[in-house]
Amino acid sequence: MIKSFSKFVLSVFALVAFAAFANAQTPSPTPGEQIKTFEVRLPVTVTQREGKEKGRLISGMTRPDFAVFEDGVQQEVTFFSDEKTNPPVFVGVLMDTSPSTAGKLGFSKEAAKNFIDTVVRLRKDKAAFMTFDNEITLHQDFTDKLDLLAKAVDKVKKTGSQTAMYDAVWQFTDEKLRTIPGRRVIVIITDGEDTFSRADLADAIDIAQRTETTIFGISTKAGFLGTVPGVEIGSSKGKDDRLLVQLCEATGGEAFFSGNMVDLEKAFTRISQELRSQYIITYRPANQNYDGRERKIEVRFTDPTNVKPYRIRTKSSYRAIRDNLK
Repeated sequence: MIKSFSKFVLSVFALVAFAAFANAQTPSPTPGEQIKTFEVRLPVTVTQREGKEKGRLISGMTRPDFAVFEDGVQQEVTFFSDEKTNPPVFVGVLMDTSPSTAGKLGFSKEAAKNFIDTVVRLRKDKAAFMTFDNEITLHQDFTDKLDLLAKAVDKVKKTGSQTAMYDAVWQFTDEKLRTIPGRRVIVIITDGEDTFSRADLADAIDIAQRTETTIFGISTKAGFLGTVPGVEIGSSKGKDDRLLVQLCEATGGEAFFSGNMVDLEKAFTRISQELRSQYIITYRPANQNYDGRERKIEVRFTDPTNVKPYRIRTKSSYRAIRDNLK
């Protein structure tokens, strides 16, 4: 009888302890407290899939034209905007100033200034300018004052000894993009592979996805004296180019490969136009657990007749990690 009673007491104690542990892990909200939920914001680009107008940006689509899936399950869309209602763009221009860029520095600087002039809409968008080599230097924080940005670019006179591209992406994203209220964009101008970073490709992709940052890359390794055979705008060549493509595509952006000044300007113009014509779709994941797992994202057309002529591009995944975003 005593043994049975002891077992009963131990069982009750175990249940109480388990309940206390469960409550400690998932505390109940106090009366009136709102349970916080997280959402995922997707910049979505729609282009002509093939034909003479392949790559043409498609505008005029509406919220019912899209459906969002996470790990194959359709999600609840909570926000949609188009070119008329999109939030402002905050774009960081990160320019490679490693030794191999010395002969192209003047061209890259001029193109960067032209791009900033094109992409920044007065009293709405803002840009910042950073260089990277063996050191990472922020020359101008976010501003809509084009004269300040131009002066910052003009002050770059010399090159460094290495290429720390992934560190530059990590530092700029973590320090400058995490808390800004608009669309987060990085444009990288580089001519080679990373040789100096402590961060790696996976780190750069991870922080960009966590902070909802879209990355566009422009490779200038072909030089500006003429197009190198096999390296044209929109194509890639070599391991370092493939890594740049991977970095951009994983965040919903695109990489361009310029063989001359004309191609470089075309790439900047294309990025500027794309930022104007993007759709922004925000959804609330049905799985609200910060489990650290990578989740696959797919945006589909709801009308099957749009699948053949048009192509959707957005970021492909994200990791469910709690982050401090504005």
